[in-house]
Amino acid sequence: MALRVNVLGPIAAEIDGVDVPLGGPRQRAVLAVLVAARGQVVSAERVLDAAWGDEDPPTMPTLHSYIARLRKALEPERANRSPSGVLARVGNGYTLRVDADAVDAERFVRLVGEGRALLESGEAAAASEALTEAVGLWGGQPYGEFAGVAFAVPEIARLEGLYLSARESLFEAQLALGRHAAAVPELEKLTAEQPMSERGWELLVLALYRSGRQGDALAALRTARRVLAEELGIDPGPALRELEAAVLAQDDALRPEPAPPPRPAAGNLPFPVTGLVGRVAETARVGALLREHRLVTLAGPGGIGKTRLALEAARERGDADGPWLVELAGLRDPALLADAIAEVLGLSGSATPQRLVLALRGRRTLLVLDNCEHLVDAVREVITVLLGGAGELRVLATSREALGVPGEALYEVPPLSTSEAGELFVSRARAAAPGWEPSAAELGQVERLCGGLDGLPLAVELAAGQCRVLSVEQILASMDDRFSVLASGHRTMARTVEWSYDLLGAPERELFHRLSVFAGGFDLDAASAVCGRPVLEGVAALVRKSLLSVEPGTSPRRYRMLETLKEFARARQDAAALAAAQEAHRSWVLARAEAAEARLRGEQAVPAMDLLIADQAEHRAAFTSALLAGDGEYALRLGGALSWFWYRRGHVAEGLACLSAAMDLSPDAPPAVRSRPLIGMAGLHYLVGDFAAAHERARQAAEVARAAGDLVAEAQGITYGALFGGIRGVPNAVADVRAALDLARVAGMGWLEAEALMSLGMLLMFAGQVEAAREPLIESIEVAAAHAHTFVLGSSTWLMMKIDLRLGRADRVIAEAAPTLRRIHEDRDITSWLVIAHTVAAALALTGSPRDGARLLGAVEANATRIGFSPVEMDPLEAPARVEAVHRALPPEELSACLREGSSMSFPQVHALLDRLLVH
Repeated sequence: MALRVNVLGPIAAEIDGVDVPLGGPRQRAVLAVLVAARGQVVSAERVLDAAWGDEDPPTMPTLHSYIARLRKALEPERANRSPSGVLARVGNGYTLRVDADAVDAERFVRLVGEGRALLESGEAAAASEALTEAVGLWGGQPYGEFAGVAFAVPEIARLEGLYLSARESLFEAQLALGRHAAAVPELEKLTAEQPMSERGWELLVLALYRSGRQGDALAALRTARRVLAEELGIDPGPALRELEAAVLAQDDALRPEPAPPPRPAAGNLPFPVTGLVGRVAETARVGALLREHRLVTLAGPGGIGKTRLALEAARERGDADGPWLVELAGLRDPALLADAIAEVLGLSGSATPQRLVLALRGRRTLLVLDNCEHLVDAVREVITVLLGGAGELRVLATSREALGVPGEALYEVPPLSTSEAGELFVSRARAAAPGWEPSAAELGQVERLCGGLDGLPLAVELAAGQCRVLSVEQILASMDDRFSVLASGHRTMARTVEWSYDLLGAPERELFHRLSVFAGGFDLDAASAVCGRPVLEGVAALVRKSLLSVEPGTSPRRYRMLETLKEFARARQDAAALAAAQEAHRSWVLARAEAAEARLRGEQAVPAMDLLIADQAEHRAAFTSALLAGDGEYALRLGGALSWFWYRRGHVAEGLACLSAAMDLSPDAPPAVRSRPLIGMAGLHYLVGDFAAAHERARQAAEVARAAGDLVAEAQGITYGALFGGIRGVPNAVADVRAALDLARVAGMGWLEAEALMSLGMLLMFAGQVEAAREPLIESIEVAAAHAHTFVLGSSTWLMMKIDLRLGRADRVIAEAAPTLRRIHEDRDITSWLVIAHTVAAALALTGSPRDGARLLGAVEANATRIGFSPVEMDPLEAPARVEAVHRALPPEELSACLREGSSMSFPQVHALLDRLLVH
């Protein structure tokens, strides 16, 4: 289902091209308010005020009714009571969650930006296309019937300003393309509509002058001068005055750039059968390399588009001689390489490199050698001789590995971007199935399909060719067997990859198979661990042959294999070898995760957290392969090792899903295996406000740990069980947490002692014993500091902040805010940062800095929405009041603007804001 919302004209929505009824004016106004917020959360009160304007707003249930009707209209397939994916509730507000391009105004803004950038880089034709598309989206007054309503006025002004700029930039592109006379009527219309725009007058004068109408150009300048004087009481600006002087002087600088002279007929490049999609930047980059270097090699895996890029870059050159294409794919005998080049150059008789030098000496030409990978040694020898003997010769080669010639410039051809790959697919699919026009839903499927194909042009073209027989949905569903789908006559993706595969020796093939188990990037240590032996030589060979790519800028170096290559490698392995590789991968993943988890509370927490962040793709792959192999105990061990990482990074849904699946697979796993996953589930349930489930899982963890003799896990289970139970009003919670504190001290675990003290303080605070709570909280901070347990330092400081807020000491909260948040951020702890910042936002609102408080709240809400965690759900007793304090401190329009501004703030920007407040 593809939803589009249009506001460039009357507000409207459509699903898969079919108009959606949006109801009456007020219901439409509610949607318009959320669209104008551009993805930001709008409080329910602000929606009411904005949508009803000067009229008395209705009660909140009326708004909820309108929201429910809009959800039904915009998400007709959503099940009753299931969460909305489009009109989402966040805290006490709402947000419209759609892709930016699903809103015509956002598409328009993007296209205008792209057009301007292209124009500035000299790509007038491409700029004209982008700007024409942008202007074509304009359907009249933005926000239609709500044009005079306060909430829409700033957005309308922004869009109308961009529309004028887009039209002017489009005319500038047309003039750059030499369409001077054709642009005059439209420019006259523009200056009539926008007489105060000096840029419009400049473009009109330039178009008239270049059309041979100097008198009309001067008349237009006089009109501009008169209009500006009468309407604004000012003279024309410097640019318009300079243009007038140039017209009067008939300055040669006003003449259009002359068209380049036609190139003489030479060379043997084939004419392209299909248009090139994308590759603008890549073609320019290769051209720049060719100007700087005499040998440029385009490297990359089969199907990446090396040949097409080489031909396009060659066509861009202005050499009078050539370019000359030598196709080597069908050449098997290295001894015939010189003959193949000689034939292309028109030389008869037996050829040698020295004879080629004599023929090429003094000629300024480009030689394109395509598909060199199976003849690398021969190509290296011949090219070395040619470049050394013919000083004006340049060579552009394509190969799946570097040639190794001194002075060689290597360019790794990247995959197509998602948008370029989608454009290529649609273009080729239309050719394969005339009359086919993709629906919005199909365009979404195309995007997913192209992502799965790694942006490989050949793979995309082959998939598009199947549209004659299969729907896009069917092609997408067939990607598990992609090599069967990606076949078309003699062109198959499997054959392309097999070409590279056949050039591998047996040890390289075995390594290629083994490395396919990695989900993302890996370094040499990881590869050695999974392969059980040193792999430097083999990895280097696979990189040279473009079967592995190097991640730029990494140290130590990391490597990656394309998904298409991974599938090919797995298909070439027998089941036993693949299972053994996956088992080795799981062992490596678990060892790293458990080693990192042991360092998450202490001096090494930051590097341990960074390692876990980098390994997330491997965690998911190992977890999936364990479940498929039926190894529930492994899944429980991995989930237990990752649960604290999931808690602190806010990966709540993922963590609960993984741990629940592991528990379901191995409900009778040994107690020593189950205790830590249960503790992890307890913490994650707490984050989403499910205190009953959190309490039950913590209680189970304590029992299981006791049976296993795991004193640390038992103390954790008792601590968290008491805390989560106390939140629910379960009796004896304080006594239980004191018992857990004793256990932690017996176990000699300082970090656990700090957590138990923190929990004790939290329970006393919940019980209303505010002053009594301060003592264990202060002690927990001291113990945590001694053991570098940053989580407790932050959490206990947060609890002290809450106490200060209750006692009316909001200034103390602000004093602690900046160092606490910075320390938590440096520790990579997202959930703690969000709940602390949420509290600080209220303190700012209560101490005379309501705008900064709203900005901070906007930053919290935006980041919380991004990771799927809500401070309001975790702290339902006090967080809503903090939100209300911020909202109450500002008028609705100013509040909305500050929230929107905050939503784009980075963590360092928030810290800088708080530092500034401390200085003042």
